[in-house]
Amino acid sequence: MFNSSTSTNTQDPSNRLVDQAALSADNAIKSTQRVANEALDSLAGGVEGLRHQAAPALNRVGEQASTLAHRGVDAVREGSQQLRDRALRASDSTVAYIKDEPVKSMLIAAATGAALMALVSLMGRSPPRA
Repeated sequence: MFNSSTSTNTQDPSNRLVDQAALSADNAIKSTQRVANEALDSLAGGVEGLRHQAAPALNRVGEQASTLAHRGVDAVREGSQQLRDRALRASDSTVAYIKDEPVKSMLIAAATGAALMALVSLMGRSPPRA
């Protein structure tokens, strides 16, 4: 009969080589996984550090952009107010001139109207065909 204890003790050398190769491959895989995990942890730590460093700079840039936007809005608001004031002054001075010089104002208005009509009629004509 075949004795099982004898067969375990006397393993085939090729089986031992296969087992050793499998164990070496398993160790290599585990070692590679460990190195990869360490590299990823280091990379994640570096990214986190950069994020912490960049956050204040991004906040400053955002605040500066907001400040510039507010300044722009204020400048537009100021400019439009100045334009309104100028238009009101021009209107008031025109009314005052008309009150002071009604005949002269009528003649200026008539001459301006005639000049505009002449300009419109010139622009409305089609170009001569050759």
